[in-house]
Amino acid sequence: MSFESNGTSSANAIEVRGLQHRFGRQQVLDGVDLTVPTGTVTTIVGPSGCGKTTFINLCDGLLKPTAGKIMIDGKPVTGPGTDRGMVFQDSCLMPWRTVFKNVIFGLECQKLDNGDGQARARKFIKLVGLEGFEDHYPHELSGGMQQRCNLARALTVDPKILIMDEPFAALDAQTRELMQAELLRIWREAGKTVLFITHQINEAIYLADRVIIFGARPGRVKETIKITLSRPRDLSVKRDKLFLEYEDHVWNLIEEEVKKTMVQDQVVHNINN
Repeated sequence: MSFESNGTSSANAIEVRGLQHRFGRQQVLDGVDLTVPTGTVTTIVGPSGCGKTTFINLCDGLLKPTAGKIMIDGKPVTGPGTDRGMVFQDSCLMPWRTVFKNVIFGLECQKLDNGDGQARARKFIKLVGLEGFEDHYPHELSGGMQQRCNLARALTVDPKILIMDEPFAALDAQTRELMQAELLRIWREAGKTVLFITHQINEAIYLADRVIIFGARPGRVKETIKITLSRPRDLSVKRDKLFLEYEDHVWNLIEEEVKKTMVQDQVVHNINN
């Protein structure tokens, strides 16, 4: 099993240094340092409440950090940008718009929904497996199909980085597994950098080139693990010995953090009572 520290590289799509964030008096992130290499899939896991979603909202520019910096291709993040595409847990599709109209919405906002833009939208609709469903409305699609549409919408604006916040959490177990495999296929063909947040340890390992484990609140990087499983990956790799070793290791790290949180919560409870 191979482990690596957080290094600096000119080939990093995202570089985070000394990142801190507070909501009022609550310290949510405290000194996060990490990198996301260009063209890779990096996943982040950690105990509930460790600041994972806050972190990616900062990366997307939806929040401004209390301290520290986030760099995208060497440039500081000052707000949302077309170099990043966000995919949320909820598909966030507009129910009154068809698949095609949902996918092209980002281009409409940029006034790029011309012939070339429409061709790009159709290209990604085909890539995510929704060709033939262009005129369907969200209520006519399954949950997995809605998330495919959501992904196509993010890809159509041609971002360098896809930021994904538990996009498969609301799906049933079988559909979730299939969507994991589909995401890797789409990632290979689209050639994007992916930053993916999840609570599911085996999902994090299956998708990733590197898994970053966040510690209990306030969040910070506890460990970064390089995943050496060969690509392309079939879902059957989840039964391999090395995969299970990774899974045990990540679970042990998270369990340590969950226990710390329980102790902290008990101390606070005792003080307040």
